[in-house]
Amino acid sequence: MKSAPQTSQVQNLMTQRIRPDVQAMHAYVVQDSTGMVKLDAMENPHRLSPELQAQLGQRLGAVALNRYPAGRINDLRRALANHTDMPAGYELILGNGSDELISLLALACAVSAGSQKACVLAPVPGFVMYAMSAQLQGLDFCGVPLTTNFELDVSAMQAAIAERKPAITYLAYPNNPTANLWGDEAMETVIHAAGEVGGLVVIDEAYQPFAAKSYLDRLTRHPHVLLLRTLSKFGLAGIRLGYLMGPQALIAQIDKVRPPYNVSVLNCEAALFALEHQEVFEAQTLDICVQRAHIFEALTQLPHVQAYPSEANMLLLRVPDAQKTFDGMAARGVLVKNVSKMHPLLAQCLRLTVGTAEENHLMLTALEASL
Repeated sequence: MKSAPQTSQVQNLMTQRIRPDVQAMHAYVVQDSTGMVKLDAMENPHRLSPELQAQLGQRLGAVALNRYPAGRINDLRRALANHTDMPAGYELILGNGSDELISLLALACAVSAGSQKACVLAPVPGFVMYAMSAQLQGLDFCGVPLTTNFELDVSAMQAAIAERKPAITYLAYPNNPTANLWGDEAMETVIHAAGEVGGLVVIDEAYQPFAAKSYLDRLTRHPHVLLLRTLSKFGLAGIRLGYLMGPQALIAQIDKVRPPYNVSVLNCEAALFALEHQEVFEAQTLDICVQRAHIFEALTQLPHVQAYPSEANMLLLRVPDAQKTFDGMAARGVLVKNVSKMHPLLAQCLRLTVGTAEENHLMLTALEASL
């Protein structure tokens, strides 16, 4: 039996070979949800019916696992183009979740402007992967705080764009974790400002299935705007599939840094199966939106709780003591997300994922008992 490596040897290797900024980072943490009502990760709570599970199992069992992904990937790209009504002259690229596409964008756009490092810019609080991917690819990240009511601070965004000249500006639509849509005029102003300095704008529509609006119908207004989506919130978080849509010439350049065969044949076939049964997932989305309205109404009745309107499958609320409330809910078997330390604007805030009617009842009961 081989002995374990000496601690001093491992420490020396870390010091000499692992980047200092990586050593200083914190890994993305997934909370342990064993035995809990899991309402912390914005997942679709509905599973396929036994009949559809059996059909999908047959489809996956027939996949040629001995071959690299090939023609079916193109079938999926066409299916997603039809699903979204992608404009003429546009193309899309697939990713192992939208996280991989965010990393590929940073990799493709890591071009310094003179002595200034390339920069990624986004409003904060927002999705943590924008900053993480920028850092890992050697880009600077510029976070521009939202207003106190979680709207875009347009003048601050314009000033930051003019100063930093970001290679990429992210606008999550709706935003995570605040769950709101930005105003049309604010969006257009920021998009125009980013275009003026030669930057790309990525509209991240991860939560689009639950939102009242999409930017898709305005996409062709600006040649520097890309649209990022995922099937995770559609109901397929487990298969890890995202897609990025934009003008063909731009997508062709980003595609050059994509690893070969980055989407597995199983993920591809599961996604095609889901798109063939789109009506099932649309019904699930409708139920989630109905449940979201019920939860919001219940939250407004709780004293000392401020709930924020949502266009996603989550709700943000502010409580007197976020850690105490989080711990109390966990002790009662309900797992939510304590986002209170993510950013000063989120002080004493929790994020709740919308679940099934039964899960939401358990969540609200646990919340009321834990306040």
